[in-house]
Amino acid sequence: MRKTLAAATLGLAALTNTPAMAEEVPRLVTIVTSPDAQTQLMSMVLTMQSMQQGAEAYMLLCGPAGDLALKDAPAPATAPQKPKGMSPQGLMQKIMAAGGTVEVCAIYLPNKGIEASALLDGVGSAKPPAVAARLLADETRIMSF
Repeated sequence: MRKTLAAATLGLAALTNTPAMAEEVPRLVTIVTSPDAQTQLMSMVLTMQSMQQGAEAYMLLCGPAGDLALKDAPAPATAPQKPKGMSPQGLMQKIMAAGGTVEVCAIYLPNKGIEASALLDGVGSAKPPAVAARLLADETRIMSF
């Protein structure tokens, strides 16, 4: 009886000391449509901060914000801003280098009249079913700028 009780106690102790199941990584979807460079940069700042706090980041650039993804981006996309001298495109590239995914809306390229080759390396063209799945996934936060 004593051996059975000791074995049961050890078994219970093993169960209670087992690490909890790994928490799901929070997912962040940032949708940027604003033509305003300060708003674009703030979207990048908050996305990067979220990544630094453990989030998986996906960024969707639509309309005028899609221009951030261009190799030949307009001046406001690449102009440094205060207080750290970072540009929206520059911080977006840091997000990508840190593992974030950046895509332009599926209708951006055809309506702009350009090919995917005009985009920065690493930027893709979104597939609506995949974007919808991201938006509906559990543990997903959505920011829109």
